[in-house]
Amino acid sequence: MISLHNVEKFYPLGATKQYVLRQITLDIRDGEFVTIMGPSGAGKSTLLGILGMLDGAWSGEYYFVDNPVHELKTKYRNELHKQYIGFVFQQYHLLDNLTVYENLDIPLSYRNVRRSERQAIVADTLDKFQIVGKKDLYPTQLSGGQQQLVAVARAMVASPKLILADEPCGALHSSQGTMIMDLLKNLNDGGTTIIQVTHNEDYAKYGNRIIQLHDGWLAAG
Repeated sequence: MISLHNVEKFYPLGATKQYVLRQITLDIRDGEFVTIMGPSGAGKSTLLGILGMLDGAWSGEYYFVDNPVHELKTKYRNELHKQYIGFVFQQYHLLDNLTVYENLDIPLSYRNVRRSERQAIVADTLDKFQIVGKKDLYPTQLSGGQQQLVAVARAMVASPKLILADEPCGALHSSQGTMIMDLLKNLNDGGTTIIQVTHNEDYAKYGNRIIQLHDGWLAAG
């Protein structure tokens, strides 16, 4: 599904370059559950942003489902993202002017799902995440943990081929975290590819492979 060759990312620092990722070469097969780990500042979230096609300022080669992402214009990268990827952001990134229900409906509208079908899918997702009572609230009316639940639900609602999760359980208490990880595992068992960033050793074990990043370098995997 994913193939990276010598992917690098840097920021200008005066007359020099500060590298965030160095010579990342990595293959991830369709249906894998991969965990990315490493200390703060290792480049984990940066790598996830590149995989999710949210960042186009990098060098190297990236193939996604045989598409040469490194050669694509922003418009086509965005289309690939909408069609194939669900993304759980560390800072939620919910749309504050939309209700919980409307936030969940958006990924389905990107995929041109009929309205009646969207209503059924959103209702099922609200029930699965135990947030039916929050459907008419706005993100600012929710606690951090509730926003995180909605953010994970939004990433899963359209049954994407790939879910990228940046600390998906970071704002949740342990029972909610276990629920989310079990949902991710069930999706993976059904064929969805999962790539998560986590510091939690227990959550890392849900994956079938752990990739270690240190100072932007791939240490193991």
